[in-house]
Amino acid sequence: MKKNKLKSMTITEASDYFDDHDIFESEDFQEVTDIKIKLQKKKYVGVNMQLFKKIRNKARKLHISEDALIQKWLKEKVG
Repeated sequence: MKKNKLKSMTITEASDYFDDHDIFESEDFQEVTDIKIKLQKKKYVGVNMQLFKKIRNKARKLHISEDALIQKWLKEKVG
C-alpha cells in the first residue's frame, strides 16, 4: 500500500483527505507501545452550598477556578 505524506492543510482539505484515506496511511503514524501515567490521588470534601457560592463568586472575581482558589487557600493555611 502506498503511504501518503500529510502536509499542512486547511480544515476543509483535511476533511476531504480523511474522507478518502485512512489515518493509518500516514508515514508519520507510529503505534504507541508504552505509556506511563502517574496519577495523583485526590480527596474530595463536601462544602455547604452557601459557602461554595461565596467561593465561586470570589474565584470569578479573581478569574480562577473554584478548585484553584481553594487549593491556594489551603496551601496558605496549612503550608
